[in-house]
Amino acid sequence: MTPDLIVRNATLPDGRTGRDIAIASGRIVAIEAALPAQGVEEIDAAGRLVSPPFVDCHFHMDATLSLGLPRLNRSGTLLEGIALWGELKPLLTQEAVIERALRYCDLAVSQGLLAVRSHVDVCDDRLLAVDALLAVKRQVAPYLDLQLVAFPQDGYLRAPNAAENLIRALDRGVEVVGGIPHFERTIEDGAESLRRLCRIAAERGLMVDIHCDETDDPLSRHVETLTAETVRHGLQGRVAGSHLTSMHSMDNYYVSKLLALMAEARLQVVANPLINIVLQGRHDTYPKRRGLTRVPEQRAAGLTVAFGQDCCMDPWYSLGSADMLDVAHMGLHVAQMTSREAMQACFEAVTTQAAAIMGLADYGLHVGAFGDLVVLQARDPIEAIRLRPPRLHVVRRGRVIASTPPRVAQLALPGRPASLDPAHGVGP
Repeated sequence: MTPDLIVRNATLPDGRTGRDIAIASGRIVAIEAALPAQGVEEIDAAGRLVSPPFVDCHFHMDATLSLGLPRLNRSGTLLEGIALWGELKPLLTQEAVIERALRYCDLAVSQGLLAVRSHVDVCDDRLLAVDALLAVKRQVAPYLDLQLVAFPQDGYLRAPNAAENLIRALDRGVEVVGGIPHFERTIEDGAESLRRLCRIAAERGLMVDIHCDETDDPLSRHVETLTAETVRHGLQGRVAGSHLTSMHSMDNYYVSKLLALMAEARLQVVANPLINIVLQGRHDTYPKRRGLTRVPEQRAAGLTVAFGQDCCMDPWYSLGSADMLDVAHMGLHVAQMTSREAMQACFEAVTTQAAAIMGLADYGLHVGAFGDLVVLQARDPIEAIRLRPPRLHVVRRGRVIASTPPRVAQLALPGRPASLDPAHGVGP
């Protein structure tokens, strides 16, 4: 069989160099040095890094690109963002949500981001955003995997009709059960919401992804209940705790107990460095807490830990660019993960680890996997995080769906080279 595409002379994230990657009928059929076959189309990676696609396993696509509607978040806080989203919801139209989401997906593809798990608010009785993102999911399926979480933003028990709306959303095709226990009226209500939500997931055979303990309060300990309900219902390996920022402030002794419970439940963790670093610690003077959950300790406990983007130009965050290397860059700094192994892990947190949390089948760079990959203007994952370089080619099922020219500076300096490639220093 003649491959549809061969990427020549690739450097892989695990350090292998000089590899040719052949794709036929949408799947990788060979990864070898000096592959003798000829492809219908060929790309010379020229020793650059070739990665599996980037994956964002925590995002809010129903709110994306809505910055300034109906007003700006002047305090920049989490609670004002939630209040602002409540003001915007009645003004939403399905057409506007779809249009913004599709524009975001275009941006994501240009950045090599080909899989997104998006929470979608189910507290609007119209389920307008649910229907809009289900339509987007169908439209982008040829080039982007969109997984949806039924998210009761205003509280599963606190918001009127949220419990019924969550079931309606799941019945319409939303795949993951969400929740926000720390936003319920009481600690007891938060725990009860987790009991009910995990029961629903177990009965329906679904995954769970909970906004859990997204607070600076060290006594916000719903993750403990989440681990208990995960074990009770046999959901090990199917439940993610997102944010978990209260762990940043918890007593070390208690955390030593909690990490063991999380490992027993095979709880997955999604930290959101860009958002956690700007929303947490808002009531601190100095020193200010970073707020990011304990990523190195969770990894050491054997947990699957990923980084999510969370927001992009919406009521909570006025920045963002769909660039998961920006997310990894922030996570590396905030968690002080600067050893070579830890920096490599930050790259995995926006690729393989995030893909594992989403349960993506046939993901990665191996024979039999889908022919999805990204050619970056960098030599290795650490350099990719350092430079956040152009995605020279983005490939989906063996077809190039986005390309960006290399970033090369032209210099006019006496006695110096005429050009500079940031990934390779000065050029000829």
